[in-house]
Amino acid sequence: MKIKFGVIVFPGSNCDHDAYYSLRKVLNYDVKFLWHKDSDLSDCDVIVLPGGFSYGDYLRAGAIAKLSPIMNSVIEFAEKGGIVIGICNGFQVLVETGLLPGVLIKNSNLRFICKDVYIKAANTNTIFTNGLSKNILKIPIAHGEGNYYAEKEVIDNLVKNDQIVFKYCSEDGLISDEFNPNGSILSIAGIQNIKGNVLGMMPHPERSCDPSLFKTDGAQIFNSVFNFLISR
Repeated sequence: MKIKFGVIVFPGSNCDHDAYYSLRKVLNYDVKFLWHKDSDLSDCDVIVLPGGFSYGDYLRAGAIAKLSPIMNSVIEFAEKGGIVIGICNGFQVLVETGLLPGVLIKNSNLRFICKDVYIKAANTNTIFTNGLSKNILKIPIAHGEGNYYAEKEVIDNLVKNDQIVFKYCSEDGLISDEFNPNGSILSIAGIQNIKGNVLGMMPHPERSCDPSLFKTDGAQIFNSVFNFLISR
């Protein structure tokens, strides 16, 4: 079975080629760029909304990108059970569309942060984590608005329904404010929708796939998705 990934390109995306490179050149998956003004998802099995600064992050991060024509197709695709991964700015777009709950606000220190962090898989029984060989991953972040926030009722539902997929942690898996780079509530680094087919995460797994960079933990997330699809 051949699995095709589609990487959406918005004006201002700067991680679209990173995602394409890792998926195609490193992991050897079939990948296609999808232009934001199109509406055809080209029969892709997985849609990736990459990081960057779509539309310059004017108004709010992701607020204009959600109005791109292709997002109507992505929303319809997701509502029918299609797999969608939003990375960094892609996560911001997903919360703007309502495909994921909550908001992403400025980092608590009000600074752009770019560094490697550790994240812990809070739920290993998902499309995106089923194939992890370990539940602590080292993956880079690069964002100024990665502070996840939601009202108490939303957070309670995320916890109740096991929708929190990743949390920031120490190298040993300790979760505390000390290892939370942006102030996200409950140290949230990634969540999924109630159906479990849409993932939003601030860390960049596509930047942690290439052995030449001595970082490969991110590949496990994409491989988990692939394994899920071929096992259906």
